[in-house]
Amino acid sequence: MKKSIYFFLFVPVLLFQSVWVSCQPDKENKYVKENYTKREVMIPMRDGVKLFTAVYEPKDNSHSYPILMERTPYSCSPYGEDKFPGRLGPNEDLMKEKYIFVYQDVRGRFKSEGDFQEMTPAIDNKKSNKDVDESSDTYDAIEWLLKNTHNNGNVGLYGISYPGFYATASLPNAHPAIKAVSPQAPVTDEFIGDDCNHNGAFYLLDNFGFYNYFDGEKNQTGDDYKSLFHTNYKDAYQFFLEMGTLKNANGPAYFNGKGIWGQTLQHDTYDHFWQSRNIRPHLKNIKPAVLVVGGWFDAEDMFGAMRTYEAIEKQSPKNNNRIILGPWTHGAWARNEWTKFGSYKFGSNLNNYYRNIETGFFNYYLKGKGDFKQPEATVFETGTNQWKEYPEWPPSNIPSTAFYFQDKGKLSNEKPKGKISFNEYVSDPNKPVPYTNGVYGRRNNEYLVEDQRFAEKYPEVVTFTSDVLNHDVNITGRLRANLFVSTTGSDADFIVKLIDVLPDDEPNPDPNPRNFQMGGFERMVRAEVFRGKFRNSYEKPQPFIPGKIEKVSFDLNEVAHVFKKGHRIMVQVQSSWFPIVDRNPQKFMKIPEAHDSDFQKATIRIYHDVGHPSNIMLPIIK
Repeated sequence: MKKSIYFFLFVPVLLFQSVWVSCQPDKENKYVKENYTKREVMIPMRDGVKLFTAVYEPKDNSHSYPILMERTPYSCSPYGEDKFPGRLGPNEDLMKEKYIFVYQDVRGRFKSEGDFQEMTPAIDNKKSNKDVDESSDTYDAIEWLLKNTHNNGNVGLYGISYPGFYATASLPNAHPAIKAVSPQAPVTDEFIGDDCNHNGAFYLLDNFGFYNYFDGEKNQTGDDYKSLFHTNYKDAYQFFLEMGTLKNANGPAYFNGKGIWGQTLQHDTYDHFWQSRNIRPHLKNIKPAVLVVGGWFDAEDMFGAMRTYEAIEKQSPKNNNRIILGPWTHGAWARNEWTKFGSYKFGSNLNNYYRNIETGFFNYYLKGKGDFKQPEATVFETGTNQWKEYPEWPPSNIPSTAFYFQDKGKLSNEKPKGKISFNEYVSDPNKPVPYTNGVYGRRNNEYLVEDQRFAEKYPEVVTFTSDVLNHDVNITGRLRANLFVSTTGSDADFIVKLIDVLPDDEPNPDPNPRNFQMGGFERMVRAEVFRGKFRNSYEKPQPFIPGKIEKVSFDLNEVAHVFKKGHRIMVQVQSSWFPIVDRNPQKFMKIPEAHDSDFQKATIRIYHDVGHPSNIMLPIIK
């Protein structure tokens, strides 16, 4: 997430989310200290605000070097000119290639002056020095760095998660010295698909943990923040159920209506607050080369990577824009090793392959070194464990095939023929379906690939399954769910999950330290939530009329997955996913203002008849 403060390399995880800190301050690297000098400077912006910046330059000054920069709200520690990090740059190979590495605390965070804004809105037409945004701050910082370092005139930027947003934000009206930018899992649109909300549904578990730290008070030295409140629980499901409503979470025991958390709850529709923080409309006439990176199992900003790439393709069609999508969790491509995840085993260290691409990208565009001929899209295909290359993403020549829900839990590409047919369940917000199996305090980061057999035990979950496949089915591209529904309430959530069902005689991996029982394993491939009141407009929600059949359609992020011969394709539909997603009272209202008494049971029907053919659209490579 933007919200993700990824300390996964060396720093202990403080929150439910991980928080990305690029410099790993607690493990000094002898190589860095021996080969780089360090300066800490306050760089003035056009409005007079000064931003704290750490500059690491190679000691060998016989050459000029490109600048490789990360701007972050998560601290460019370690602070002190005699303190050195465990690594410089996005990977160790680039560190040893020798660059001028620059880290900057963004406006209003840690040791930088000014006022911080969540996802600072971009200003396309700046009329005075008072009109500042992340593009102008990046521009001004680069101007100073070009004049005050021994550089070759070329600048690159990168970042994962929230720093990924700042990398993206450098692209509009980019400084002419910027030649290469790599937004990695970038936060992009916080109402539609990143971090705060997915299709208008609030991501409770992640945001509660993140903003407790991020909204905290800065200490006197400016090098850390104090959490707003203390929580210590091992069972997140039970904790959030007992905490009750968002109104309680926003009360005096927790956030007390303050900070960005309070703003996110106040703006519960896609209003100007969210629209102004969507960077996508500003990605026009982009000049620098772009390398977007995303992960299939990114629980936070999978949407951001795909939609950032898409926005540049549509609005800057001549841009040298590429995307890499692999079977990673949030930022996991920056780890030293990535050979397995959940029940998946990939057969090799995928991060070696990725590092060669990342290193080649910056070396070519910033140093003129090598011959970077990476294809437009480099995509890892799960199910076959292969890297695939495409001239565009998603591939445009792949038709989507409708898989229709049928009576008796069947799923097929034949349209239903019955006149009236539906599955019915009672959704009780006081007994929501858990997002994962078992007891977890922090988010179970493997829930996106988890065995969904546990979910079938809940009466609220309806399941549709294909016959056993008599050939491999390769699904590559974007998915779309088309549901025909009715409810006795006036609002409802809909979670749609695409699942790969393994054969009952599937052997268990050997060795298998996690003891996965692979026979009949229902491995989730993709899932997404949609808050029903936004079915016609994110700006102007509408209540359901009790008992009226309505269509709810929404996209699920892309996949590249092969359902092998002998497997089955499954779709599950449910109306709660707790506590990843906050509870919907199933009553049309401002949910952050709901009281306990507003949460009510509702009877929901998923229709699958000739007039209401609920389905999921799957892009199948023939």
